[in-house]
Amino acid sequence: MSMHRIVSIVPSQTELLFHLGVGSLVVGRTKFCIHPAPAVSRVPVVGGTKNVDIERVAALKPTLILANREENTRADVEALQAIAPVHVTDVNTLPDALQMICDVGQLTGKNAEAEQLTSEIGQSMATLTPPSTRPSVAYLIWRKPWMVAAADTFIDAMLTAAGFTNVFSDRTRYPVVDEADWQTVRPDLIFLSSEPYPFKDRHMAELQQLCPLARIRLVDGELFSWYGSRLRQSAAYFRQLQNDTNQSLFVPL
Repeated sequence: MSMHRIVSIVPSQTELLFHLGVGSLVVGRTKFCIHPAPAVSRVPVVGGTKNVDIERVAALKPTLILANREENTRADVEALQAIAPVHVTDVNTLPDALQMICDVGQLTGKNAEAEQLTSEIGQSMATLTPPSTRPSVAYLIWRKPWMVAAADTFIDAMLTAAGFTNVFSDRTRYPVVDEADWQTVRPDLIFLSSEPYPFKDRHMAELQQLCPLARIRLVDGELFSWYGSRLRQSAAYFRQLQNDTNQSLFVPL
C-alpha cells in the first residue's frame, strides 16, 4: 500500500481519498475540503483553493500533492512543484471524472477500490433518461456580477446528463451576464447553486425581476460540480430534480 503523505487542495478529491480508504495519508487540505465530516476535520488546513499557504504545505512534508487546473492557480501549483510532485487533474466531463478517479486510485495503490467506484457511478448515471422535452436552464454560480456555468465546464456536462439544456452553451467557461443577456435567453428554469456563491431564498426575487417567467430554485452545487465520490449521489438527485421541475413547468402561474 502507498505510504504517501498527501496534501489535497481540491475538495472533491479530498473526499475521494477518504472514500478510497487512504484518508489517514492526507496531511493537508483546504478550508473548503469539508467532506467527509467529521473525519476530515483532523487534517490541517493550508488555506483556500485559490490562495494556498505554500510555507504551511512545505512544513507538512508531503510526498504527493493533488491539484486541479480549474480550482487552483498556476502560481500556487508552480510553487508547490518545488515541494513535492503535483498531480494536476483537468475534469470537464463525466469520462474525465471517471479517469481522474482511476488515476488517483493508481497513485495511492487503490486501483480495485477506484474501479469499483467508477463502475458504481457509471451505472447510476446510465440509468438517467432525458425527458422528451429538455427544459432550458441558466445555472448561476455568482452574484455581483452574475456569473453562469457555460460550455466546457463539468457543470454543463452534468446539466446535460440531468436532462436540461444550458441556455449559455454558446459561451465558454464562466461568463458574466447582464440584463440584456437575460432578456435574450429567457430560460425556462434558473438554478441558483449552493456554491461557490451561497445563494439563498432571498436571491430569488432579484432573478425573478430579470426573468419574470422563469422558474427559479436553489440546487445542490456539490452534486453538480464535485467530480469525485460524491457523484454516487448525483443521479438520484438529478432524477428528483427532473421530476420536480417538469411538474412545476406545467403548473399555471
